[in-house]
Amino acid sequence: MNITVNGYNISYKITGEGTRTAVMLQGWGTDHSIYDLVAKAFDENWRFVQFDLPGFGASDEPKEPWCVDDYADFFCDFMKELHIEKATLLGHSYGGRIIIKLANRTNLPFCIERIVLMDSAGIMPKRSFKQKLSIRRYKIKKKILNNTVIHALFPEVIDDWNSRQGSEDYRRATPVMKSTLVKSVNEDLTDLLPGIKQDTLLIWGDKDTATPISDAKLMEEKIQNSGLCILEGCGHYAFLEKPAQFLNIMRSYFKEG
Repeated sequence: MNITVNGYNISYKITGEGTRTAVMLQGWGTDHSIYDLVAKAFDENWRFVQFDLPGFGASDEPKEPWCVDDYADFFCDFMKELHIEKATLLGHSYGGRIIIKLANRTNLPFCIERIVLMDSAGIMPKRSFKQKLSIRRYKIKKKILNNTVIHALFPEVIDDWNSRQGSEDYRRATPVMKSTLVKSVNEDLTDLLPGIKQDTLLIWGDKDTATPISDAKLMEEKIQNSGLCILEGCGHYAFLEKPAQFLNIMRSYFKEG
């Protein structure tokens, strides 16, 4: 299905017709269908909402680079369009960033009942001196190589170098989404974690290299009403790597609630 929110065509779907609502906020660059498995964790008492954020999946791309707060603003309008006044929010990776922002707002147009963060982003890693030096060298080299005169002399070599820089997510993104990603990863949300007052379940893969298990432990420490479940041997998509264990954790959590 599709819905128009603030002029953007947004792809979404709803599973179930229960009286309680859970909304999934996706990871960077994913399609909402990857979270079909998560929907199976909810019984007939729930309706589960999946959608593509602007710039992801089949939804329209932002007209200009967005920061995390822009996505949070958009999500509030999305919830209004679907007339959702109360919901449990689930966030994977980038979606977790948005939820952390939302949970710290005092003027939300809806109520957040519970939160589930799955291999969530939001904590900026501390860089060693060697890493800082490497970044400094990269910035100097980039400035030199992208000089108009030098680029005109060696265009193919320099374009090839530029195409191999950054993460895979960054290399695959459009210019607008590249700038959006840079805005996001350079914002550390650690100080906002104590502001999350909702009961929060953390589900993490202990082999996650994108958002390491140390991030999960810090979130568990900073978020007052939180608990951490670790899926051993799993990476950044732990819920897909051990689906049965993930579903058992989720069903137990919501049954107890």
